Amino acid sequence: MQDLRGGPECPAEIRELRQRVADFVHDRVVPSEPVLDRGGPPAAAALRRLRQQAKDEGLWALPLPVEIGGQGLPLRLYAPIAEVEGASDHGPAALGSASLLDAVMMWRHGMPSVRESCAERLVAGEVRAAFAMTEPGTPGTEPTAATTRAVLEPGGTWRISGRKWFTSGAADADFVTVLARTDGEHPARRGLSLLLVPTAAPGFRVVRDLPVLGASGQAEIELTDVRVPLDHLIGARGQALTVARERLQLGRVLRSLRWLGQAWRAFALLRDRAASRAHSSARLGDLQLVQRHVFEALLALRTTGPLVYEAAARLDAGLDAHLDVGLAKVAAARTLEQVSDAAIQVYGAEGLGPDTALPALFRAGRAARILDGPDELHIVSVARRVLRPAAHAQPSDASASRSPVSRASA
Repeated sequence: MQDLRGGPECPAEIRELRQRVADFVHDRVVPSEPVLDRGGPPAAAALRRLRQQAKDEGLWALPLPVEIGGQGLPLRLYAPIAEVEGASDHGPAALGSASLLDAVMMWRHGMPSVRESCAERLVAGEVRAAFAMTEPGTPGTEPTAATTRAVLEPGGTWRISGRKWFTSGAADADFVTVLARTDGEHPARRGLSLLLVPTAAPGFRVVRDLPVLGASGQAEIELTDVRVPLDHLIGARGQALTVARERLQLGRVLRSLRWLGQAWRAFALLRDRAASRAHSSARLGDLQLVQRHVFEALLALRTTGPLVYEAAARLDAGLDAHLDVGLAKVAAARTLEQVSDAAIQVYGAEGLGPDTALPALFRAGRAARILDGPDELHIVSVARRVLRPAAHAQPSDASASRSPVSRASA
């Protein structure tokens, strides 16, 4: 079938690399999804095989900094690869890019001991990390409401107590970066710090799995007088939000790219079903209502793509990308939900069952409208920026600094 993507222009070597990654995801990762989705030892073994295959084929850790073992692709070149890599939820983990946010954070803001003992092993795939910010009973969009506390004891040891939830990958992680209040009280923005906590430390406990619309992967964790060394502080004391904002901007762009890839996967299922499925004496695709589903889905994809790539380009260039990232995040989440919903409608009952990827794609799309800030947060933030005086004037290149992923990959 014709490739209907309207992706950005990129160098020939990146196009070739993108195709290799797309083939790897389609031929290796997607067939392994049933095993990977179930978790447990069989999933771990399957993931190890995929990771070794990615390393053998030179596709491992493409966007990770060279200094800690990655291949150093800057965001502007990695973006089209991230899109096809993300067609499967397991693609980033299989190809070694799932650790990008944690590895860059540790490399840029961690002390030398953390960079050497954690960041390099993270890039190599020897350990896993998670990031814990949201807490039960407090809005995820208000980190200043955090009740988790970290106290610096005599002798230079942090003692941490608190509870976090919806922490992605915490059940399998070797380290969790925990946002905790080290100084002051709510609602002070200063006084929040990030601390790297080994999950094997006494007092660390995974309380329960928190299935998201039936899918596992999120967890609630509890820390009871967990002690970590002084050098496990990530960034400056009291400056957690500065590091978190940097992480969130990059994370939202990466998620948007991956949601775009999943939306194209749903569109391929929709298109193929409409073109091949017979209905009475005609194909489903000959019915005007089905044609409308195809048109609306393609329209959403072709209008969302440029928004996502513009956000990636501005972030890579070190420009103010808040407005662009907000637009991209909302558009990509809506598009994934819309396209997967249309595909399910055309598939009928089969689209609700286990024989296609559509239930997982629709679940991802619905969850996407809440993850990394709900739609409403981004809508209000973008609108306020647009309505500010002189908001139409974008920051100049001269006044901007390069983005964290560019610095990490240069």
